[in-house]
Amino acid sequence: MLPRQPFYFLRHGETDWNKARRYQGQRDIPLNAEGRAQAERAKALLRDHSIATICSSPLRRARETAEILNQQLCCPLVVIDGLKECAYGELEGCPKTGPEVDVDWRQGITPPGGEPYAAFSARVLSGLAQSLGHPGPVLVVAHRAVYWPLQQFARLTAEEELPNAHPLRLEPSGSDAEAWCATLL
Repeated sequence: MLPRQPFYFLRHGETDWNKARRYQGQRDIPLNAEGRAQAERAKALLRDHSIATICSSPLRRARETAEILNQQLCCPLVVIDGLKECAYGELEGCPKTGPEVDVDWRQGITPPGGEPYAAFSARVLSGLAQSLGHPGPVLVVAHRAVYWPLQQFARLTAEEELPNAHPLRLEPSGSDAEAWCATLL
């Protein structure tokens, strides 16, 4: 269970593999020039939101995004392994052909050598809970698939393509213990 407190989520900036529509998974791909520019724009959007801690995936694209943001935010940056992208196994590096692989994976069909979705989801929710244990408001910098278990847990509207480096504010909604609201900044 996640603590019922507001926080921010940001998918890392663009990489060359995002642009080429390749599965990155746990490959440690750096940001490209557009990804760095996206992080700069996100930095401006987050400037007035009193972020107290940034929690980042250990993968370079997320860490690099977090470091660019922290040039403005100047707060502790904590790397949390549970926020790492899923392992897509043999698909890593391959072109994406459509949403079917992701849909199938989320329904229990694991790519060869990949991480089962249930294990991934448990790891992510644990990493998010660990993140929210830090002084807040917390900014989580992670990956597209890391958002999916959060969406499911918090009963958020499905958004298949979370934009690169566009911050979301998430906050508990009403008295329902699991309902949350997500707002793009």
